Amino acid sequence: MTTQALLDERYGRTRSPRRRLVGWTIVAVLALSAIGYLGYTTFASSAASVTATDTGFTVIDDKSVSSSFQITAPVGKPVACALEARDEDHGTVGWKVVQYPASDDASRAFTETIPTLSLATTGFVNACWVP
Repeated sequence: MTTQALLDERYGRTRSPRRRLVGWTIVAVLALSAIGYLGYTTFASSAASVTATDTGFTVIDDKSVSSSFQITAPVGKPVACALEARDEDHGTVGWKVVQYPASDDASRAFTETIPTLSLATTGFVNACWVP
């Protein structure tokens, strides 16, 4: 036996197999808990997410623009969307929040008219969410 091993044994610095097992058990429980928590939060946030895809817009006149879009949302949940109209300098000239009731369809298409303060060059969905 080496001098270091003799000193460790003499002064009780060796770990018993039971202490080693308890230590690794604690590490394993903490790791599994962290993985479970991350998995749950990932699932919970993706289950309530809403995606919106712009499909087109039409400038009606200098006071309104029509925006067409499609949303994919959780079934049975109401959805709200913020629509925006911008001018050629990328300034916001119109804004509208619309709410849609819950539906049995995951994907739905809509066309909404956004009132504007001046001539808009585009209309689009800024964001959608489950209220």
